[in-house]
Amino acid sequence: MKIDWQLWTPKEIAVLCFIFRQDEVLLIEKLRGLGAGKVNAPGGRLEFGETPLQAAIREVQEEISVTPHELSQVGNLKFAFVDGYNLECWVFRAESHTGTPTNSPEAIPFWSHVNSLPYDRMWDDDREWLPFLLRSEAFQGEFVFDGEMMLSGSARRV
Repeated sequence: MKIDWQLWTPKEIAVLCFIFRQDEVLLIEKLRGLGAGKVNAPGGRLEFGETPLQAAIREVQEEISVTPHELSQVGNLKFAFVDGYNLECWVFRAESHTGTPTNSPEAIPFWSHVNSLPYDRMWDDDREWLPFLLRSEAFQGEFVFDGEMMLSGSARRV
């Protein structure tokens, strides 16, 4: 499936927010929705009138009961699915937080050392762009999926 990314438009916009604590990052096991059963960061879709930053803070609060602080928007990802679904995702990095990560119907949070991320339990595209996030480098990427199987894609520093 060949995509003209210049003409591509998302059906929905979402966010991910990775919270860091020294050499660890706060991840979740997603319990429902797109990517259920996979490991990712807290996040979700924008609500009407919301900015990506507002959505990132709200989603983290809703999913794991913490508030991220010192957020920076570091990445932009575009996903095209062969079934016609298109999703754009803004990726944030938070340098601190308040509150205690707590399980919810959406997610089970856990801390992972940055040198031993559970890539085998994550979306395949994460291997392409997470290294940029870990180095605090701005990045963008475009990926094509058939369900949960990545067909093509790449990420680059910007």
